[in-house]
Amino acid sequence: MEVHRLAVAGGEAVIARAVGNRVGRVWLATSRFADVARLAKAILSLGEDADALYHLGWARQATGRPAEALSAYEQALGLYRAAGNRGNEAATLNNIGIVYRGLGQPQQALDYYQQALPIMREVGDRGGEAATLSNIGIVYRGLGQPQQALDYYQQALPITREVGDRGGEAPTLNNIGGVYRGLGQPQQALDYYQQALPITREVGDRAGEAATLNNIGHVYDGLRQPQQALDYYQQALPIRREVGDRAGEAVTRYNMAMIYRAQGKLKRAVAELEQVVELDRQLQHPDLASDTAMLERVRQEHAEAETAS
Repeated sequence: MEVHRLAVAGGEAVIARAVGNRVGRVWLATSRFADVARLAKAILSLGEDADALYHLGWARQATGRPAEALSAYEQALGLYRAAGNRGNEAATLNNIGIVYRGLGQPQQALDYYQQALPIMREVGDRGGEAATLSNIGIVYRGLGQPQQALDYYQQALPITREVGDRGGEAPTLNNIGGVYRGLGQPQQALDYYQQALPITREVGDRAGEAATLNNIGHVYDGLRQPQQALDYYQQALPIRREVGDRAGEAVTRYNMAMIYRAQGKLKRAVAELEQVVELDRQLQHPDLASDTAMLERVRQEHAEAETAS
């Protein structure tokens, strides 16, 4: 970082890019998204750089800023294509697909994934191929086609293991767990989540760890074991805040609020829902109206309970 700082200060673009992008890759793997964004902007202050734009897109995507992520990715994509860098072109196409999926545009997401997949195979990027297969599975799951989703996940999983991609193995296990949870098979879901959790910790994937903890909480919630569910949500929440995942934080807080409400802990439920609504406002989230309505409902329930007591 000191070399990078001095290079930026001295206008040494080649050194700043080489060192900064190397550091950025490490930080992305450990969910240091705010640091990655700052690093990328410092590099870009010296001129266009595809890798810095790609890293900035990833950081923005992970912290709930899809429009900014798309802008950065699209600039990176143009630069990679101009340079004939097929591997990074494919990775960028894949990540653009992820943004569109998050925006609720599954067909656009599929279009980008299906552009990425043959390039991944062409350049022999087995890890990227597995990630893209897994992402296609996520789209099919969202479209209500769980068996098709499982087919893609089960193509992806052995590839991640073959190439020793522990960071890619964990989300694939998580995704398979999600399908089984949706199919009403909670024990199978738990098995996959509990395989994923130690891997996320092993590789330092804090965002993935939080998502897995949240998923395990969901299963226990569905099994009517609210205290166990709360335990996992309460482990997930500080990590989501740490990595700047505001959308994920809102989901976890909402889940906790619903448990508190069911337990009659209405004051705590109101406090969590107030945080959810504020996060929705910041993110301009489409659930703002429904979450605001839930907050008002629980506030009324709390007021009635206070009057009755």
